[in-house]
Amino acid sequence: MSDAQIGLLVATPVIMGFALMLHRMGVLQPSGTITAIGASMAIAFVLFIGQ
Repeated sequence: MSDAQIGLLVATPVIMGFALMLHRMGVLQPSGTITAIGASMAIAFVLFIGQ
């Protein structure tokens, strides 16, 4: 596993957690939270496979 893949495995949950925290604070609407989490998962998947 390369350094880039390890970075993706670390950064993606952090991004998702940040989106959930923003939702709990009332900054993001549910649709925005779902979009942010889904997009981060999709991007991480594509980049992980591409490495």
